[in-house]
Amino acid sequence: MKNSADIIKKVLLSEKGMILSEEQNKYMFSVAMDANKVEIKRAVEELFNVRVMAVNTMRRKGKKKRLRTARYGMTAASKRAVVTLHADDSINLI
Repeated sequence: MKNSADIIKKVLLSEKGMILSEEQNKYMFSVAMDANKVEIKRAVEELFNVRVMAVNTMRRKGKKKRLRTARYGMTAASKRAVVTLHADDSINLI
């Protein structure tokens, strides 16, 4: 079984993430690529001591970027999770 700290990499504090947290009680996390929804739910409940109602995930492909010359490289692929909490729970981000 994976460690909760290995599944949840960091909290994403973007403009969209802040709007979701204030209005809909949803929080965005950067998670491990091989983590599934059940593991993400358990990790958030364990780390933040909250009740999770739903988990939505999205995978972002790495983008092709040009380097100094005609060579190309790739940015890293990532996985995000949008976690919906119970109405009585919240996470203090700051």
